[in-house]
Amino acid sequence: MSGLGGLNPSEHGVVIGLVQLQLPVTETPADLARQTARVVELVGKARRNNAKMDLVVFPEYMLHGLSMDVNPEIMCDLDGPEVAAFKAACAEHRIWGCFSIMERNPGGYPWNSGLVIDDEGEIRLYYRKMHPWTPVEPWEPGDTGIPVIDGPRGCKLALIICHDGMFPEMARECAYKGAEIMIRTAGYTAPIRDAWRFTNQANAFQNLMVTANVCMSGSDGTFDSMGEGMICNFDGTVMAHGTSGRPDEIITAEVRPDLVREARAGWGVENNIYQLFHRGFTAVKGGAQDCPYTFMQDMVAGTARLPWEDQVKVTDGTSCGFPAPTRRFGEKRKQEAAE
Repeated sequence: MSGLGGLNPSEHGVVIGLVQLQLPVTETPADLARQTARVVELVGKARRNNAKMDLVVFPEYMLHGLSMDVNPEIMCDLDGPEVAAFKAACAEHRIWGCFSIMERNPGGYPWNSGLVIDDEGEIRLYYRKMHPWTPVEPWEPGDTGIPVIDGPRGCKLALIICHDGMFPEMARECAYKGAEIMIRTAGYTAPIRDAWRFTNQANAFQNLMVTANVCMSGSDGTFDSMGEGMICNFDGTVMAHGTSGRPDEIITAEVRPDLVREARAGWGVENNIYQLFHRGFTAVKGGAQDCPYTFMQDMVAGTARLPWEDQVKVTDGTSCGFPAPTRRFGEKRKQEAAE
């Protein structure tokens, strides 16, 4: 049930709209301003499209396209005109919005950042992509963790970006911190279509969590993005799916965070997010609450290493035209702390 795409929402429902935005070409500040205006127009379209819509979600790369251009002239700032325009649009149309920016980073490559702005025009969620799509993407790896907020109609809301969703640990972290709805924005192109679909469903089912996922759409003359807006229910079923790939189409559905909470409390079989931490509770009181996973222990210790580590051939971005990095993660912050 999706309330006919959110046209007939229930008392406890949250209506989500996923914008399969036309893939832009952004090379100059004028292009950036033009694309910002287009996104603002589509916030208005979302409100006109469905008067009951609570949250409109735009894909990753909504302003910058897929060029991977790190030209500082087309980077954004949290206090810049682009974000100000999105705040004003959300306040004007009384709707929550999820947006993507390539954010200026004085200490290195830009961050790939996501924002959720509420219906009064305030930033409620700020996230930096944790897992850039290496070796293609040059973005600085995120260093702010995964925030979970109180979203529209009191839902618990999280945001991850594109390649993040290929790591089951990312969705698990969202759920562990209480998320009932996880947004995944992306710029993926057609070769990733199958992986996109089954990971969106798996992320939902493994965590008893709604996932709302959307890519860019259409062509920029070089790349062809696929749209593929998907809203998956907490049992993994697909509630809405933009299979046409039509640019600027808005895929909508009503989701029910109250039923997520009911399932997490009431499910026995396949309550996997609980059972991960209570292994075999039928046999032993409270279940085993150890950490039997070597990779987790080694990652915390800073010693994680794959058995085939020495055979991995692509370990930097030189194959995609980026120089091999020399700075280690966290060095800039350590230097700032020392000063």
